[in-house]
Amino acid sequence: MTRARFERLVSEAINTIPARFRDELRNLAVIVEDDPPDDLLDEMGIDPPDTLFGLYQGTPLTERAWDYGNTLPDRIVLYQGPIEDASDSDDDVVVNIGETLIHEVGHYFGLSEDELEEIEERYWRAQDRAPEDGA
Repeated sequence: MTRARFERLVSEAINTIPARFRDELRNLAVIVEDDPPDDLLDEMGIDPPDTLFGLYQGTPLTERAWDYGNTLPDRIVLYQGPIEDASDSDDDVVVNIGETLIHEVGHYFGLSEDELEEIEERYWRAQDRAPEDGA
């Protein structure tokens, strides 16, 4: 997939974030890179075959003091290579972009890794219990 197509899918995913959350995203850049750097993976203790789909870099809203400002934008980096490698189709790419983006936006809002995992698990349990179409 070309970078331009991937970035269009990222833009579409951003637009699916509910407005009440999207409207609160300020001074935040979402960028795409090919792959996470090896030194970053080492620093995070991520060993192959595991990898990273995305990363939030910045100061979460919950940690900002009253005088926070005049700073460079926080960043969410999405790694195209690992997302594509984990996807069997373009639809899978879209799902992986969306899930990664939501996870990293959660960090922007101050949610911890444990809190995000709990939310994601509740979501997937609810999906598993959802009735089949036509049932």
